[in-house]
Amino acid sequence: MNWSNILQYFRQRWHWLSVGIGLKRWLVLFLLGAAFLGVGLTAGWVWLIRTLDLTETRLYDITRLSWLPLWVIAVLFLLLSIVLISVALWRMGSNLVAPFRDSDEVSVAEAIYNYQQRNNGPHIVAIGGGTGLSTLLRGLSRYTRNITAIVTVADDGGSSGRLRRDFGILPPGDFRNNLAALSRDEALMTQLLQYRFSSAGDQASELDGHAFGNLLIAALAGLTGSFEEALVAAQNVLAIRGRVFPSTLEPIQLEADIRLKNGRLIHVEGESAIPKADGVIEQLSVSPANARAYPEAVRAVLQADLIVLGPGSLFTSLLPNLLVRDLLLAVQNAKAPKIYVCNSATQAGETAGFSVQDHLEQLLRYIPDDCVDTVLANDNFAVFAQKNMAEFTAVPLSKLDRCQLVTADLVDDSYPWKHDRDKLAKALFSLLS
Repeated sequence: MNWSNILQYFRQRWHWLSVGIGLKRWLVLFLLGAAFLGVGLTAGWVWLIRTLDLTETRLYDITRLSWLPLWVIAVLFLLLSIVLISVALWRMGSNLVAPFRDSDEVSVAEAIYNYQQRNNGPHIVAIGGGTGLSTLLRGLSRYTRNITAIVTVADDGGSSGRLRRDFGILPPGDFRNNLAALSRDEALMTQLLQYRFSSAGDQASELDGHAFGNLLIAALAGLTGSFEEALVAAQNVLAIRGRVFPSTLEPIQLEADIRLKNGRLIHVEGESAIPKADGVIEQLSVSPANARAYPEAVRAVLQADLIVLGPGSLFTSLLPNLLVRDLLLAVQNAKAPKIYVCNSATQAGETAGFSVQDHLEQLLRYIPDDCVDTVLANDNFAVFAQKNMAEFTAVPLSKLDRCQLVTADLVDDSYPWKHDRDKLAKALFSLLS
C-alpha cells in the first residue's frame, strides 16, 4: 500500500471542501433538490398503489422490499444515492471542465480550486517591457488572474518600428510578447504570435521579419479604428489571463545623452539606437515630455495590491514608462508595495558593469525615492560561472542605502541571464504575503 499516493488522492479531493471555491452551496442545493424529488416520487408511488389497489400484489411486495428490515432499506438507498450522485457529478464536472483545465491539473476539483484562487488573487501591476516583463507575467499567471501589464510604447526597431512608421500605430512588439505570456494555451499561442515570416527564395518579401502577432494587432487596429480598441479585441480573442495596457497612447520617442568611450557627448534619438551607441547614458528623456498617461493604466496602478517595476532593460524598457508624468505620479501615490526587480545580468550599451546599487541609483535619478520600497535581486552566481558568463549584476553584501534589499535564487539554470518565471513569482508572492 502506497500511503503517499493515498494522501495525494485525498489531498486533491479536499479541494471540493475548500473555502471560496463556490461549489459547496450549490452541491447542498442539488442534494436538497434530489431529496425533495425522492419524497415526491415516493408520495406519487404510494398514491398510485392506493388508487389502483395494488397492496396485495407481488409488485408491491417487491418494491417495498418487505423481506428486509426498514433500517437496512434506508442504509442501502442512502448509499446507492451517494454513489450515483457522486459518479454523476464527477463525470459531468470532468466533461464540463475538461476544455478549461491546464495540463498539470490532475483533477476537476483542483482545476476549479485553482481557477477560483486565481480569480480571487491579488491585483498586481507590472510595469516594463521586453522579454523580462513577459517572463514575469508567465510566473504570476499561475497565482492570480488579476494582472495588469503596463508596457512602453517607445520601441522603434524591427517589425514594430516598421509598422509604426508605415501605419502610424503604436509599436505592437511588447504587447504581442505579453499577450502571448498571458494567453491560456501559452505554448501554442507563443509560437503563433512570435512566428516571423521569411521568404523561401532569394527574392526578399515585404513580410520578411514581421511577427504574426504584430500583424494581427495592426489588422485589429485597422478594423476597430484605434490601437486601444485593437488591444481590447486581441485580449478577447486570445482569452488572456489579465490585461495589457500602454503607458500612453501618444507615440513617444526615447532620447538620450550618451558619453562615448572617447569622452565625446552625443545626443541619440530612438530606442533602438541607444544601446548601439555603446556608451554611458547620462540623461534620458521622452518626447513629447508632457505625454498623457493611459487612464486605465493609471486606474490599475492606484487600485493595485502590488506594483512590480521590471525586470527588463533599465533605460529602454522600464524608464520610458516612468517618464510619463501622470503614470509616475500614480505610482508615487499608490498605497501598494512597490518592488523593483533588478536584472540578473548586465546589458551592453546600457548597464555594463552595473551592480544592484548602480541600477537603483540610476532608477532613482528619474523617479522619487518613495516609488521603490524593496529591491529584489538574484543571489545565485554559481550558475553564471558554470555557463562562463563574464558579466553579471553583483549583489552588495550590505543593505542598499535608500531601501530594503531582498535576495533569492531567481535565475533560469539554463539561461542565467534570464529570470526563472516560477522562482521570480514565488519570491514576489512571498514578499507580498
